[in-house]
Amino acid sequence: MGSRTSPIEPITIRRALARDAKRLTRLVRGSGAYEGMYASAVAGYRVGPDYIEAHRAFVAVGGDEHGGRVLGFYSLVLAPPELDLLFVADDVQGRGVGRLLVAHMRSEARAAGLDRVLVVSHVPAEDFYHRVGAVRTGTVRASPPAVPWDRPAFEFRIPSG
Repeated sequence: MGSRTSPIEPITIRRALARDAKRLTRLVRGSGAYEGMYASAVAGYRVGPDYIEAHRAFVAVGGDEHGGRVLGFYSLVLAPPELDLLFVADDVQGRGVGRLLVAHMRSEARAAGLDRVLVVSHVPAEDFYHRVGAVRTGTVRASPPAVPWDRPAFEFRIPSG
């Protein structure tokens, strides 16, 4: 986890572009949350331009302090409604980037007419999802060899508005 200091200003959230694919792939593969026993889950993972074009993927881009770099991203799948990916760079975790991405995702889900969004969480991210308002709904059982551990399932309830 990164340092727990003040929020980063300014952060812009924009639609991910095909040219972001390599950066997003590096963010996934380099995530400290997937070290050790979890490394196999992301070792060959790729966020390709095709994925970005097929899903509602958004990136958080940092301000001057970070040279406009991608600090995190998420991907919202509409049918069935699921937060497929959410990653924040290790060095900026705890500074509001994930919370901002979740708020944006909720807004996108509401605009798409969704009333809930499923999240199958990575085990180390469980506390984060609790803190940002997701409700635990169960457990997704391991599916070896791809994912050899059980994962917590959550949902975000999206009020109409």
